[in-house]
Amino acid sequence: MTDHQQPQQPYHPPRPPYEPARPFTAGPGTTVWPSGSGGGHTPPPAGPAHAAPGPAPARRARRGAGLMAAVALAAAAVGGGTATLLQQLTADAPATTASAPVAGTNVSAGSAGTVAGVAAAVSPSIVEISASSTAGRSTGSGVIITGDGEIVTNNHVVSGASEITVRTSDGRKYAAETVGTDPGKDLALLKLRGASGLKAAVLGDSSQVRVGDQVVAIGSPEGLTGTVTSGIVSALDRDVTVAKDEGGSGQGQQQWDPRQGWPFEFGGQRFNGDTGSSKTTYKALQTDASLNPGNSGGALIDMNGRIIGINSAMYSPSSSGASTAGSVGLGFAIPVDTLKADLDALRSGGSN
Repeated sequence: MTDHQQPQQPYHPPRPPYEPARPFTAGPGTTVWPSGSGGGHTPPPAGPAHAAPGPAPARRARRGAGLMAAVALAAAAVGGGTATLLQQLTADAPATTASAPVAGTNVSAGSAGTVAGVAAAVSPSIVEISASSTAGRSTGSGVIITGDGEIVTNNHVVSGASEITVRTSDGRKYAAETVGTDPGKDLALLKLRGASGLKAAVLGDSSQVRVGDQVVAIGSPEGLTGTVTSGIVSALDRDVTVAKDEGGSGQGQQQWDPRQGWPFEFGGQRFNGDTGSSKTTYKALQTDASLNPGNSGGALIDMNGRIIGINSAMYSPSSSGASTAGSVGLGFAIPVDTLKADLDALRSGGSN
């Protein structure tokens, strides 16, 4: 008896979930492979194309996804390596700056350009000066320029003084003596007794100052030590005339009210009293930073914390029932370049 076998059914592989991409010919010798969103296929390597078995499309899709993941990982590794290399190169390379650092008081990078930053950096270099004479007692300001106690101020702050006391921003008091004066420039140099380790200010360059530059003024108006005001440079090279000797009359008697301000002339007009017959004229920086009696001898400062002027004259109009009506934004400062050119002469006694 012969066994009968059932005929084998032909095997039909399952239909792929998407239509496999098929190349099409755009022209002689040119084959274009589609890259639709369904399969994510990549062009096959060069060479004769081979037909893939039934399940090949699914395997190709999985292989494409794996290849994309591998490429992403490789790119991340390269990126990380590049960043690491860049960090190493940056760490090894010397830092460069736009300008060389200067010794003395500097404004920190984080606070440069702010009034608060300038005030914090420079206030320790500004002092209050009390001068006693036979005519009474007056108050002004000064700037520390050396750590052992050299102080720059206006000549009219200490002119005729028999005793000078200086108080620093931290409250310490020192006796001071006058080293040299220059009434023609309204400058004076003092030296503190027994001082050391003081914070000296940085003297800037007033030739680089421009109208509109922001400035900060620090001084002791009306005896209010360490008062900070701010404004701009209003004008350059103003001709300001002040008295050369005490009282302006040359007769040894004080004719000006220290609460009103030192007499000066500007534009053919007199302010704060009579300048007398003995007077001098200098080129000044004009500022609208609020200055009041007692600011004389203090600092006008740029936004990098450098001294650009020594405050010397301010207009305070009188009002009924009071000695002053306050600042009206009309103040003047001796350019720091004038001071720097005069320092050697002041240290050797100056001119009288």
